[in-house]
Amino acid sequence: MPAKGKYFFNETDDCRMSDPLYEKYRYTSQQHPLLLLLLFIAIIFWSTLIIVFFTTEEAHNHLAFIIAVCAALVIFAVMYLLLCIESLFRRWLMLFGVMIWVCFLIVGYVSLFERENDYQLWDQVPFFLFIIFTVYTMLPFGMRGAVIISLLSALSHIIVLSIMVSMTSQENKESILFQLFANAVIFLCGNLMGAFHKRQMQVASWDLYRYTLKCIQVRMKLKIEKRQQENLLLSILPAHISMEMKLAIIERLKETNDNRQMHDNNFHSLYVKRHQNVSILYADIVGFTRLASDCSPKELVVMLNELFGKFDQIAKENECMRIKILGDCYYCVSGLPVSLPVHARNCVKMGLDMCEAIKQVREATGVDINMRVGIHSGNVLCGVIGLRKWQYDVWSHDVSLANRMESAGVPGRVHITEATLNHLGKAYEVEEGNGHLRDPYLESMNIKTYLVVDPRSKQCTANNHLPKTRVNDGLKMRASVRMTRYLESWGAARPFAHLNHRESVSSDSSSSQGKQRKEIPLSSTGRQRNSDRNSSQKGRIEEDIYEEMMSTIEGLSSTNPWCGRSDDFCGFSLIFAEPSLEKEYRTIPILKLKSYFACASFVFLCIFLIQMFIMPKTAKLGISFGIVAVIIVLILFVCFAEKCMKRCSESWPFLRCLCAISEKVETMPLLRLPLAVITIGALLIIAIFNFATEGNKPANFTGSNDLGAATYPFGNTTQSCIEETYYAYCCILAFIACSVFLQISFELKVLLLSIAVTVYLIIFNTLQHRNLSFYGNSTRLFIKEPRITTNLYLVLFYITLILLAKQIDYYCRLDCLWKSKFKKEHEQFETMENVNRLLLENVLPAHVAAYFIGEKRNEYQILRCFIPNVISIKKAWNAYGC
Repeated sequence: MPAKGKYFFNETDDCRMSDPLYEKYRYTSQQHPLLLLLLFIAIIFWSTLIIVFFTTEEAHNHLAFIIAVCAALVIFAVMYLLLCIESLFRRWLMLFGVMIWVCFLIVGYVSLFERENDYQLWDQVPFFLFIIFTVYTMLPFGMRGAVIISLLSALSHIIVLSIMVSMTSQENKESILFQLFANAVIFLCGNLMGAFHKRQMQVASWDLYRYTLKCIQVRMKLKIEKRQQENLLLSILPAHISMEMKLAIIERLKETNDNRQMHDNNFHSLYVKRHQNVSILYADIVGFTRLASDCSPKELVVMLNELFGKFDQIAKENECMRIKILGDCYYCVSGLPVSLPVHARNCVKMGLDMCEAIKQVREATGVDINMRVGIHSGNVLCGVIGLRKWQYDVWSHDVSLANRMESAGVPGRVHITEATLNHLGKAYEVEEGNGHLRDPYLESMNIKTYLVVDPRSKQCTANNHLPKTRVNDGLKMRASVRMTRYLESWGAARPFAHLNHRESVSSDSSSSQGKQRKEIPLSSTGRQRNSDRNSSQKGRIEEDIYEEMMSTIEGLSSTNPWCGRSDDFCGFSLIFAEPSLEKEYRTIPILKLKSYFACASFVFLCIFLIQMFIMPKTAKLGISFGIVAVIIVLILFVCFAEKCMKRCSESWPFLRCLCAISEKVETMPLLRLPLAVITIGALLIIAIFNFATEGNKPANFTGSNDLGAATYPFGNTTQSCIEETYYAYCCILAFIACSVFLQISFELKVLLLSIAVTVYLIIFNTLQHRNLSFYGNSTRLFIKEPRITTNLYLVLFYITLILLAKQIDYYCRLDCLWKSKFKKEHEQFETMENVNRLLLENVLPAHVAAYFIGEKRNEYQILRCFIPNVISIKKAWNAYGC
């Protein structure tokens, strides 16, 4: 479970990337699926190598290679099954990553040293580039670990091969140096592009996690506020009435398209219904007027709040609905809104419980108060009338009669009519009530009344010989303080207790007012209980947020972009089922788009350096790269003109227009897509352009300015072979440049990469530039042949980058989907909150509703307006200047 306060909503707090919940989220959303994807690619690649090996080679000649590849295949297959079956292997994820890296290195070095004195600097460069790129993009390492491992992989290849070649090769040193520089540029490009890719994915994952967590926190906060408003509303209006009114408001809001304002004449329906066979109870606190004259306003209001909280609890236990509180008068009805056959028994039982509660207060505090209860059974009209300031009430002759029964009652007794007695049957014993002697209306209407005998009174009579509670020490305090202290010990669920911590009203009492005794609870236990209740409530909210986030993560792990079914996506294409959401996704701003063009420019620079180090320095090479360089610079100028030329744009209209275009690069799809296509297309073309336009040459032709024209003694490898190999490496770097456009359309990247790989394979396999016999040496391992190496690694990088782009597209779509869902959910909550606000403002006085809905909520000020029409309270307020 989360630490207390860790996931509770706080605008000033921020979560950290070391958060265990984020670690689980990142594992589920990125690390686990990407690791499975890499294992799948590696298994396919190893299987392909084994198939090609047995079709072209003899196993006994290359035993070390076949053992290493088969062992790696078995290890990867076992890890793939473990990761698919058991999710507990998350704790071993780093170990799996290291094992995968080590297996790749072993196979790479076995391929390099499989045969003695057969070392070339270009050998296995794309394989180590693949290791470097996948360490960043697919293996579960942090940025620091990925940088260290990738640098170790690159440096080990450069250092080991440079030593071995310098010891065994007769090649001139200049050619060796240029090839080492070219390899270093390739690995540097792979490291930087992989680091950029990893950084962008980390930022995107972190932002989506924070957004998801914040949305869940806001959702929980809105749920709490909505529940608070509904609780307050249900304490004033019954559920069935409030639901009818909410539905009417929502219908009107749909018509007016305004969820914040409605006119005064919104409601024309009459929310009044007739109910038969109900019982009405009126109760009044006898002696409360005298007690109120000795109280401060705050003490008086809190005292009533405690009492009415207890009465509400008794009403709930006896299935009675409280209708209204009039000062110290409390009245309720049983049999609403659902008819109950035992409505009379419920009211009588409630009246007896109220009398017993007041009796306990009187005996414990010595305050002379009592309860007078009147009950009558009959028919009522109940509901809400008026356009504003609605109040739920009941009306009928029977209601007035119940009120008369209370005023004509006897303190400490429950006064009922003959109609109520008929519904009671023989449930209670009764005595003659003689209500007609105390009320002329009852006498004129010839109403016969009765007093209910409390069964507990007989037990109390039997216990009269027990010593009575001593309250002498408590009598040293004012009556109001004794009442408040005792009522706090009840622990009843008081109205509005969840709004704020209530201040102790007995702090005015001096600590020297006497020694506390057990008979009268004089300690302020209510505040501690409130604090514990609020702490537990906050703990429950944190647990709810944690569980909601966990369910979100589990839901993420249950779906994947390859074979999972979802109502939100259309099959493998991952196109949103909702057209409006698909359109929104296609037009969403790409905030990091300019950095994509910067990375592509760096890849272009690396391709240029490689070809300058290896290829003949011809005019065609310079012109072709010059044209592409101009295109790249213009695109960069368009992208960054806003930042570079902002100061000069005020005096130059052209620059001002260019800055305006630059501002729209990230937000306008019709602008960013052509720029991306031009940039990627230029890189894909320039990588192979000079190779495709060279024409047929003899095997040992090196050109006028050819570097290292000498022929290698190993097989038929020549300078022309080296050129062809490094052209293939430039094509792979162009593939990587396409992949760094992370949020560009997946379909566009698939189209560009598919066209490029098709053209590359055709060029490398059909144009006979070299007339080289690569298989002249039958003992040479097939993977060390340039033509086979080119085909294998072009296809490997193509498949890897397509699958990786698919996974990234899934992340981006998931991000868009979650934000859309959270937005709709937030709007729904806002609509319901506004409906509740409108209802509250039409039920409560405006300033009371403002106190409840706003941030500064004060229980005393709310309660002060909830208890009107009491002369003694008005006098007390006047006396205190309120």
